Amino acid sequence: MPKMKTKRSAAKRYRITGSGKVRYKKQNLRHILTKKNSKRKRRLRQPAILSSVEADRAKKLLPYG
Repeated sequence: MPKMKTKRSAAKRYRITGSGKVRYKKQNLRHILTKKNSKRKRRLRQPAILSSVEADRAKKLLPYG
């Protein structure tokens, strides 16, 4: 049986933590930053954890994650 292929788009967006949760980078920090206040931009820098339902979907795309 051949190796399973990882969905590269998912591999670039998600990382699996040691406890099995799925971590991702928040959106809205790429451009048009002048109208966003500092507090909002600071919060967007922090990684977030996917909900359990979404995490199950993401893990199917990352067979070796």
